[in-house]
Amino acid sequence: MEAPTPLRGRFEERYLSLPREVLVTVMRKHQRYFPVEGPDGELLPHFITVANGPVDVDTVRAGNEAVIRARYADAEFFWNHDTSRPLESFRPALAGLIFQEKLGSMLEKSERLQALALQLAEWLNLSTAGQTTVERAAYLAKADLVTDMVVEFTGLAGIMGRYYALHSGESPEVAQAIFEHVLPRYAGDRLPQSRPGIVLALADRLDSLVGLFAVGLQPKATADPFALRRAALGLVNILATRHVDLDLRPAVERAAELQPVPVSEQVRHDVLAFIGRRLEQWLLEQELPPDVIRAVLATRGHTPALATRTAKELAELVKSEVFQRVLTAYARAGRIVRGQNVAQHAADPERFQQEEERRLWQAYQEAQARIYPGMGVAEFMAAFEPLVEPIDAFFDHVFVMVEDEHVRQNRLALLAQIVQLANGIVDLSQLEGF
Repeated sequence: MEAPTPLRGRFEERYLSLPREVLVTVMRKHQRYFPVEGPDGELLPHFITVANGPVDVDTVRAGNEAVIRARYADAEFFWNHDTSRPLESFRPALAGLIFQEKLGSMLEKSERLQALALQLAEWLNLSTAGQTTVERAAYLAKADLVTDMVVEFTGLAGIMGRYYALHSGESPEVAQAIFEHVLPRYAGDRLPQSRPGIVLALADRLDSLVGLFAVGLQPKATADPFALRRAALGLVNILATRHVDLDLRPAVERAAELQPVPVSEQVRHDVLAFIGRRLEQWLLEQELPPDVIRAVLATRGHTPALATRTAKELAELVKSEVFQRVLTAYARAGRIVRGQNVAQHAADPERFQQEEERRLWQAYQEAQARIYPGMGVAEFMAAFEPLVEPIDAFFDHVFVMVEDEHVRQNRLALLAQIVQLANGIVDLSQLEGF
């Protein structure tokens, strides 16, 4: 635009009774107008547009005002028509709206959303009231897709669901969850805050990911028509940012059980791996070290919130002298058992021949009693540190790879058990310096 001429137009104040999002969407989508706000952020009955070159300002203004008046008259009609009946009454019409040919209609997706959301609500220990909200919000969540307003302005899905739910007498909690189930809609968008809203947002994305992967519609290098990368990244962002400790393995299993098509074990694996790659991407954006991310994702990638906490904790711990001592001792044990055909049985204390073996066994038992799969890395380090000296003494005085196979296997089994203490916590072999 070589010679922009800004113009301020006006529209009738009665249209301010329409939802703000409707007014702004009409301005931006159809006319590329800029809304005008008052000092408190309230919309004013004005808009700004820009003409190119010298124009008759009054004529251009009048023309633009006529256009937006017609657009707002349509929006007012849609609003009045949609609010003349309860939101629930729109739900049956979802049967005529196809989600995906093999996965059925939006009504069928809505029914899957209900079942999966209720399961997630139970796993996440929502209160009885919270579960009731989830059930009702899931029932209504997709109903606004067949309202006149959302058919015309698809970007208002969820937003209009909230308005129509409130207008229909639904509780504010249900209305909020309906709105929040579409969040985040794009990079940088807000995240759901209420627990029911979080549950619905997770359930909706899991259903889409599992179902669409099952029918072979996973994203290609240059094509992602169902925006599954965005769905997976949104799911990761919600779980990690809202600190929701959901294990995705049973969640994907439950979503698979609800699909109208078979979901193979390979597909379930692929969905988890796909989400895992989005989690890795998200953690890299948090400027965490790549080796730390790999070490954590190898053990906790299926629980993004826990993985995020662990990665942040580990990134700080690796800088400490204590951690490096632990890593060095752990690596001595880890390197010697790696690639060895270690018998799948516990070490037998009766076969120990040297005092250093017995001391290491005793230290191992004490550490094992303090270690559990869900613990933090710092707690794991504190439990493992007493093993450092016995490990060093063991390697200084005990020859592991002796000719006697029973003795050799027993010593390898002891070291393997020490290495396995980190299982479910962090894969230390992925760290620099291992």
